[in-house]
Amino acid sequence: MTDTPFTADLTLHPAFELIEHRHIEALSMDVLISQHVKTGAMHYHLAHPSDENAFLVGFRTQPMDSKGEAHILEHVALCGSEKFPVRDPFFSMIKRSLNTFMNAMTAADWTAYPYATQNKNDYFNLLAVYLDASFFPNIHPLDFAQEGIRVELDENDKPQFKGIVFNEMKGAMSGEIDQLYHTVAHHLFPTTTYHYNSGGDPADIPDLTHHELVEFHQSHYHPSNSVIMSFGNIPVAETQAKIHEDALIQFEAGKKHVSRPEKRLSAPISAVDTYTADEAGPDQTHHVVAWLLPSITDPKQRLALRLLEGVLVEHAGSPLRAYLDSHPLGKAPSPLLGLDDSHYEMVFYTGLRGSNPEHAEAVEQGIIDLLKEVASKPIDDETIETILHQIEIDQRHIGGDSMPYGLNLMLEGFSTAIHDGNPIDVWEVDEHLQWLREQVKDAQWLPNLIKTHLLNNQHRVRVTMMPDSEKTARLAAAEQTRLDTIAMDLSAGDKAILKQQALDLAARQAAPDDLSLLPKVGLEDVPTDISFKQGTQKQVNLSGQESTLFEYEAGTNGLYYYQVIVPLTDAIGNQDTSELPVNEVINHPLLPIYLSLLSELGTDSLSAHEMQAKQAAHSSGVTARISQRTNIDDSQAISSYFVVATRALNRKPEAIDLLKEVMEHSVFSEHDRIKEILQQRQAGWQSNLAGSGHSYAMQTASRGMSRQAQLEYVRSGLPALNALKDFLTHASTDDAQWDKLATSLMDLHQRLISLPKHAVIICEAEQTERLSNLIVDSWKDSQAPKIAEKITNSDAGIEDNIPSEFAELQLDAALNGETDAVKAIESGVALDVEDLAWLVPTNVYHNASAYTVPAADHPDTAALMVLAPYLRNGYLHSAIRERGGAYGGGAGYDANACAFKFFSYRDPQCAETFAHFDASIEWLLNEPQTDEQLEEAILGIISGMDKPGSPAGEAVKACFANLHHRGVDWQRKMRAAILSVTVADLQRVAKQYLQGQDHVRAVLAPYDKEEAVKELGFNVCKIKS
Repeated sequence: MTDTPFTADLTLHPAFELIEHRHIEALSMDVLISQHVKTGAMHYHLAHPSDENAFLVGFRTQPMDSKGEAHILEHVALCGSEKFPVRDPFFSMIKRSLNTFMNAMTAADWTAYPYATQNKNDYFNLLAVYLDASFFPNIHPLDFAQEGIRVELDENDKPQFKGIVFNEMKGAMSGEIDQLYHTVAHHLFPTTTYHYNSGGDPADIPDLTHHELVEFHQSHYHPSNSVIMSFGNIPVAETQAKIHEDALIQFEAGKKHVSRPEKRLSAPISAVDTYTADEAGPDQTHHVVAWLLPSITDPKQRLALRLLEGVLVEHAGSPLRAYLDSHPLGKAPSPLLGLDDSHYEMVFYTGLRGSNPEHAEAVEQGIIDLLKEVASKPIDDETIETILHQIEIDQRHIGGDSMPYGLNLMLEGFSTAIHDGNPIDVWEVDEHLQWLREQVKDAQWLPNLIKTHLLNNQHRVRVTMMPDSEKTARLAAAEQTRLDTIAMDLSAGDKAILKQQALDLAARQAAPDDLSLLPKVGLEDVPTDISFKQGTQKQVNLSGQESTLFEYEAGTNGLYYYQVIVPLTDAIGNQDTSELPVNEVINHPLLPIYLSLLSELGTDSLSAHEMQAKQAAHSSGVTARISQRTNIDDSQAISSYFVVATRALNRKPEAIDLLKEVMEHSVFSEHDRIKEILQQRQAGWQSNLAGSGHSYAMQTASRGMSRQAQLEYVRSGLPALNALKDFLTHASTDDAQWDKLATSLMDLHQRLISLPKHAVIICEAEQTERLSNLIVDSWKDSQAPKIAEKITNSDAGIEDNIPSEFAELQLDAALNGETDAVKAIESGVALDVEDLAWLVPTNVYHNASAYTVPAADHPDTAALMVLAPYLRNGYLHSAIRERGGAYGGGAGYDANACAFKFFSYRDPQCAETFAHFDASIEWLLNEPQTDEQLEEAILGIISGMDKPGSPAGEAVKACFANLHHRGVDWQRKMRAAILSVTVADLQRVAKQYLQGQDHVRAVLAPYDKEEAVKELGFNVCKIKS
């Protein structure tokens, strides 16, 4: 984000006419809504001082089947176009660009192609490629076969289905939450596009033909059916000139697909279905109750329903959320909970997970009764004010740390624009908030909303989803029956055609592309220096100790960001490191659970629900985390800090005392609340396995390569999930376990809060002094000195009461940070651990392989960093994705694990992929390599390093970079080293660290592949049901 004054040039290109111009003070931006005169294409431009410019082109895509045409078209459109007839311009541009974001995404009723970059030349290069890909794609039949679906004959002449989207959706639809969501939508929307799976159902994808895909593009990807958005400081007319000249000028006005309201039910309905599970036992059923609500295009109605959602489920103290959290007939609230405003018509979800089928009616009736009770009396002013406060924080918070800020803003308004609403209503909520404040003065207005939209709304659906341990096998059998039918009908001529298609596809995949057709930026476009946020350090007294207060001034849009930092390994300032609990806290088996519980519980004067309400009234909530990195010069040493954080509006100084209250007054005595949170943690963790499979595979493969890698695997990886499940089972029949857990958590908590503290404040310049003084004042009456004295005089250790399931999560003695143990293994030598397969609820593979490499400050690190994208770009992407059919694959250097990792995800193959990992090394060492490939790999690393965050995020990043000894000078040194890497360096490090070296393999595999992975030499572990 630039700090220089910015005056936006708001002159439109003559091919566009202005519909509306609005300045939005709270977001420092001007919105220009214009329409292309000839085609009717809508363009929304967000003029903003940021030099991270962003763009997206999107289309209303409303399939009326589940063959996946919208999703497959999104893939195939990026496989070559009229001006850029190369096989994969999208992937090639990732390599030839300084983008900070490039992607394409298919939602239920729209498809969008967004990107962002800080380089103006790059912005227009990418604009040319994106416009041509979306409006003029080649849609080659072989690209459809590769990306979508094809029939291929195996070595025995037996037909099989292949295709990247086919495999991607097999992986996606193996997740129980995806199955739940699509089943509810199927019943809630009987006649509109949401009835179907726009991503494609693996049972229906094989029905899609190339001809249907071409027709879908012609009918949906027309300017009249598009929404175009741009953001940043590039003048709007320059972007519009390219849009007009490169694309829109070639079209006449065409058909626009209009969102259609759903035919309303005359009475509530219920449905029963099943989801795939390894074992179908008790307490695994989902009950969901969903209501169809009005359209999102009325901004006041939308905000009113957001208020209704907040009143019911905003935090653990909200009535519906509290009711579900402690419900006797289930283990946790449904993952479908709250308002969904992503469709044309909104949906309100509620329900339970971890229940049983026979409770369906009781669960639904209980929810109705609870809503009747809430609607029977006025909602108190404090509750309403809390939700209005949360809406304001959400609007003012500038995100952009995971996705660029401008893209975040555009996507927030995009679904409104796609459905013919005005997205300004999403970005400028002050006027509508004022209206809302007027409405709530009528005490009956909010209870009436609950009655109108929930209690008296007949379009209500109850869905019960039960586990089915045989469903996966039935789906596989149905697919096989279909293939057998195809096999019976195949003539010799048909087989010859299929074999020829396979040969043609292989030839197309192997043919070198003429990448000179594509625009590019080069190393000469790379900024000469890095952006590193500078702050000041002030010596203060916090809780009776000399402490450092880090102050950062940033454009935070009326918010402040406050964090307390507790060093666990490295002293800050003049602190004595001998006081620090180097290992007892870091190695503690309950640390991840403690972090997830800390801000969710009550205090010595407030219950958990009261404390949640207090947090929501004054802040965005309080979070606790550990910031931990492997040392730059030693794989067996780490630097670690305990961090408690919040953000709040400038007018809410109460958040400063609130954070201290969480740290000093939290108690672990509400066993029921702890149980609720841990059950929710376990259920959510289990549900997310399929989506993060490659991350767990890489974590498993590298678990013996550094102390940090071992900690992450044992404490937060798959062994920890099994331990949590075992504990919950044990504690369900032995209440004493909750006492044991609570005592152990309190011991850990006391140890942590007794330690010296430091603080970070990030805010606008005029707020710094006031907020800094408030921080110092808040810690004057701290309990920490007394607690520290008590601990010093006690003989008890903080690991005395740990429940056995967690205590058994042992760290290897060589990697637990004890001095004698570290001496026992040479620095840089990894533990000898076996190849491991974890069987999980999925129907595809997630593969990983890890090699031991040096820590971050080693002279070879830069070459290893560049090696990863070099191998991906030059070999792995083509072998694993294009030819192998996986959704993705690549390599990475991990400075925390001190590992070089290969990975693939949503992969139909296992053994073949590990062979590709090895073959990529041989390709580098034995095939001719080019400087252009090297430049592409370096560009990728540098654009990742230069990716800007939000104003607050940049400050937090800089502060912790310094604390972890990776400050601006170290980053400059690393950047220079990366820019000077040669192909010879890549070959040298590949030979030294990878070729023929010991390595560890890991895979997350389907339950029914146990024998197959054993044959490949893996030891097998299972996620317990």
